Amino acid sequence: MPIGDAALDGARAEVKAWLRLETENEDAIVDALIRSAIGHGEGFTGRALIVREEVQRLPASREWQRLTMTPVSAITSVMGIPADGAGFLLPVERYAVDIDGNGDGWVRLIEPGAAGRIDVTHMAGMAADWASLPDAIRQGAVRLAAHMFAQRDGDGGAPPAAVSALWQPWRRMRIG
Repeated sequence: MPIGDAALDGARAEVKAWLRLETENEDAIVDALIRSAIGHGEGFTGRALIVREEVQRLPASREWQRLTMTPVSAITSVMGIPADGAGFLLPVERYAVDIDGNGDGWVRLIEPGAAGRIDVTHMAGMAADWASLPDAIRQGAVRLAAHMFAQRDGDGGAPPAAVSALWQPWRRMRIG
């Protein structure tokens, strides 16, 4: 799910202050760049930055499967998706879920029944809102959005090295 407008209010104010923009004329552009910067931050760190509901489709399996968005705070439902027909909510006794100490969400089916795939609905994100994010994460997103704004009519240029330096301590990399 995309990041909601309410989560962007604080980010917009910080980016506009960084760029010294005083009017609302370019708010739509700034919002789009903030969403892009947050998306880049999530890709770089391997974590959802602002808590939101996600739905991930997985194959039906009795083996534990890890959800890609982290950190997971809640797994709220598992929907069975058959090859033909409508999806159906799986009863809780037909699957198992776990959230480990790293914030990784895990799910496995005990009885898949007619489900060939499953949709797992969960909440994932580091912070409830923009203001609750660590300062370095926020500053990296602000700097990246400001860079994209300044380069919007040019060749884009490389993002500032400070952005990756600010995000590096929160980076989660997976091997294999």
